[in-house]
Amino acid sequence: MADRRLQVFYTVARQLSFTRAAEQLCMTQPAVTFQIKQLEEHFDARLFERDRGGIVLTPAGRVVLDYAERILELNTELDQRVGDLRGAVSGPLLLGCSMTIAEFILPRVLGEFKAAHPLVQPHMTVANSETIENRVADHTIDLGLIESPAHLPGLHTEVCCDDELVVICAHGYPLAAQKAVTARQIAAEPYVSRETGSGTREFADQYLVAAGVAPEDLNIVMELGSPEAIKGVVETGIGIAIMSRASVAKELRLGTLVALPLKPRLMRTLSLVYPQKKFRSRLLSTFVEFATTRMRAMAATG
Repeated sequence: MADRRLQVFYTVARQLSFTRAAEQLCMTQPAVTFQIKQLEEHFDARLFERDRGGIVLTPAGRVVLDYAERILELNTELDQRVGDLRGAVSGPLLLGCSMTIAEFILPRVLGEFKAAHPLVQPHMTVANSETIENRVADHTIDLGLIESPAHLPGLHTEVCCDDELVVICAHGYPLAAQKAVTARQIAAEPYVSRETGSGTREFADQYLVAAGVAPEDLNIVMELGSPEAIKGVVETGIGIAIMSRASVAKELRLGTLVALPLKPRLMRTLSLVYPQKKFRSRLLSTFVEFATTRMRAMAATG
């Protein structure tokens, strides 16, 4: 029911970029520009100004943003409350997941949830934890599942389950016969790392720094944004990596990789994040409870 122009304006204002807003809204940039122009004509005021190659909100734009955020939140809450009155758990479920969760944990959870609630239409955005957290803060997705606690104000973090990070290497690699690996040993080996912004990268870096190994001490031979790519590279014997044990379960069964615990062991929590003040629909509450229960059961059984 909310004016489409307000939705477009809100996205541009949050991104401070017509290009990024167009990508997020799956629109062309001229279409986004046209919507903003229409809104400016409606208010008879400029809402954005160019500043050093970018855009900034004008005073009028800041006022419109304040109201747009409240109007859009109320519109979403209205739809959800009326939907709850119908009784059935149904409607779109906009999820954002970090790569490890999206590729190795959530598919089974989503499949089981869809089987139990066939009227739900899940939509999943996959990116690193930092990006997902920003999308939740922008209200472009309902719920994020990430590999680290939320850093942004206004977001609530709910611990979902535990996850162990392990060192992986190829069979025949010099470390493969060991029972555990220390941070100092990692620093002495060629290391394949996740990209900046990854929850796995952040958590591994914190662990290594606490053990006296600074990021510049690592012999990083590759930095990759895909867990599957990292596994493929490590299988060649080029070096080692730190990954979630859940992400290498198949390779361990097939015998293509070896997983070694760190000494001391490296455990983290996987978290659900959502806006603190946003109304939580019956659908979202049901999914949070279902996902938390299933992910904890999966972690317990390995």
